[in-house]
Amino acid sequence: MTPQELHQIAMNHVGKILEKKGFEFIAVNSQLKKHPQFVCVDKKNILHFVLVKHALYPDNPNDFDIIWMETFKSHAMKKNAKVKFAGVGIAHANDLEKPVTKHEDYAIYFEDFEDIL
Repeated sequence: MTPQELHQIAMNHVGKILEKKGFEFIAVNSQLKKHPQFVCVDKKNILHFVLVKHALYPDNPNDFDIIWMETFKSHAMKKNAKVKFAGVGIAHANDLEKPVTKHEDYAIYFEDFEDIL
């Protein structure tokens, strides 16, 4: 799978969770490395920017560039928005050492959102 296809898997997973939590989407950007991926409001009408990053096993999906995140937090503060980070791990379902392909099952690892701001 291409990086964009893997990113789309992560986006779909996170989007479903946001919907279940009652978020309403204002904008969705599924382009790889374009942030935020989701601009949404919660039940209290608070604006949230949700950043989605995928990582293939064995990389840690929860690692991010701290300097870049500080820059993004500054942008969010100007918009009076909360920032959530969603690190999504993706691996071949039957053999972690095999690549993820379109025609085989894959596994998703997602603990929860990390509240950044």
